Amino acid sequence: MKALIISADNFEDSELLVPYYRLKEAGVEVKVASLNRGAITGKHGYEVAVDKTIDEVNPDDYAILVLPGGKAPAVVRKEPKALEIARSFFTHSKPVAAICHGPQILISAGLLKGRRATCYMSVADELKEAGALYEDREVVVDANLITSRQPADLPAFMRETMKQLGL
Repeated sequence: MKALIISADNFEDSELLVPYYRLKEAGVEVKVASLNRGAITGKHGYEVAVDKTIDEVNPDDYAILVLPGGKAPAVVRKEPKALEIARSFFTHSKPVAAICHGPQILISAGLLKGRRATCYMSVADELKEAGALYEDREVVVDANLITSRQPADLPAFMRETMKQLGL
């Protein structure tokens, strides 16, 4: 089983690193995609190696998409290929786990209308405007979509993410 994390510089460190290591611990092969090869750096200075560019990603190769928060989603959401990847996961009903600002990518992809979701408080109005049914809870699961608000929600976020994968 393979997981795809899409992010960029200024990601929220814990929101990328906790899913990365938790999935690896469960035996999942995890790949990080970004705008460029090399490494991306989190808001708190952690560096993460980039395995491939967003343009090199074939979404059919992955079982789950993880979208960490921080400032990275504001950049990633401008990449048409990143939006195509998210749409592909939804089309095939594969799990998509987005935390904090991560749902901004799904908003730009037009995927949240009528879906139950949560996000970081500063994104809530945008989520509602996109037609999502906003819930201020630590984790919201709506079929294949798992969303959480902030780093403090990571235990619940990962519990539900692992359930989606049957792990």
